[in-house]
Amino acid sequence: MKETHVFGLPLERGRWIFVLLGLIINICLGSIYAWSVFVAPLTEYFTTELHLSVTAGEVLMPFSIFLAAFAIAMPLTGRYIDEWGPRKTTIIGGVLTALGWMLASTATSVEMLYLVYGVIGGAGVGIAYGVPVALATRWFPDRRGFAVGLALLGFGFSAFISANIAGILIPMVGVMHTFRIFGAAFLIITLLCSMPLRFPETGWVPHGWAPPASAVTETCECDRSRMIRTPTFYGLWICYFIGCLAGLMAISISQPVGVEVVGITPVLATALVGIFAIFNGGGRPAFGWLTDLLRPKNTAMISFLLIAAASLLLWQVPSQITYIVAFCILWGCLGGWLAIAPTATARYFGTCDYPRCYGLVFLAYGAGAIAGPQLAGFIRDSTGSYIGVFPYIMVLAIIGAVIGFFLLRPVVNQNE
Repeated sequence: MKETHVFGLPLERGRWIFVLLGLIINICLGSIYAWSVFVAPLTEYFTTELHLSVTAGEVLMPFSIFLAAFAIAMPLTGRYIDEWGPRKTTIIGGVLTALGWMLASTATSVEMLYLVYGVIGGAGVGIAYGVPVALATRWFPDRRGFAVGLALLGFGFSAFISANIAGILIPMVGVMHTFRIFGAAFLIITLLCSMPLRFPETGWVPHGWAPPASAVTETCECDRSRMIRTPTFYGLWICYFIGCLAGLMAISISQPVGVEVVGITPVLATALVGIFAIFNGGGRPAFGWLTDLLRPKNTAMISFLLIAAASLLLWQVPSQITYIVAFCILWGCLGGWLAIAPTATARYFGTCDYPRCYGLVFLAYGAGAIAGPQLAGFIRDSTGSYIGVFPYIMVLAIIGAVIGFFLLRPVVNQNE
């Protein structure tokens, strides 16, 4: 019998609950974006409690390893989303994520933190993260970019919640106990939200909806092996890498730049991380909607122009106002790329092999996660200031715009 209802509602209405559940799950998964709030307390803990000497790059490394493990796990486990189903996949990923946070509370060295928090926690996020994206692309063929953006809003918005909670908990119970509390909360929430998750029946589309002619003519139902033989894949991968490198670099140093470069208080800098997270979260549905409206190439151009302008502004006129404006834009554009890329993958390469295709595209995020924060740490250690980061971001954004202009084009119009 053909399914007509979900959660007691017609499919066209009930499907939005899957977006809500994905958003809540991503709030837990996305707490890594509050890492800059943990940097100073961790540095103090390792130096005063454990009597270890640590550098800025070493304390930023768990952030990079976490995101790299996240990105590597995505393509390796993407095919299991179809095999295991969204419920079981989310449970496995959620348990590993929570375990990473809880084990981080026992770390006695930065190297141990790299393993338990970076590798275990990051792999857990990589396993679970693809589920809300896959759910949105299949339940919302009519509003794919917007639905993906809403589901991923939680990942970006997470730092608004987690940074403020961490800012309260760390002075009260210490940074290591804060890791433990976060891990326990994430375990409970992800397990509860994973229970109802499932895909629609094969071939389901909303009642009365038909894909527009432009989407039909631009979409090639490619499997992963065919996708990697197209120039579009490499253009999308490089653009995604640059967008993520710029955004993750900014996220990893948000609080220190506010304190060291423009002279605001640590308390205000921590609070602003939460504000920036609102833009990161909001950038996902906003850019997702733009991608549906303007197509991936044009939306990518807008993103790169905003990144270049924000970097130039803060580099040339460093002040409290330009700091706030620039970081709102940089966080927002990172969120935007996390909607542009999955939507572009479905638009250009179809959904027949989507978890594996997007998993491979998502490796660009992991590469950006490694390069961005480490470049920022290197510049800070070698020059004594983070201000030198921003001309690099500006130049990379210009390069991204050029690559996107020439390579972000439908596969079906290319001669292979």
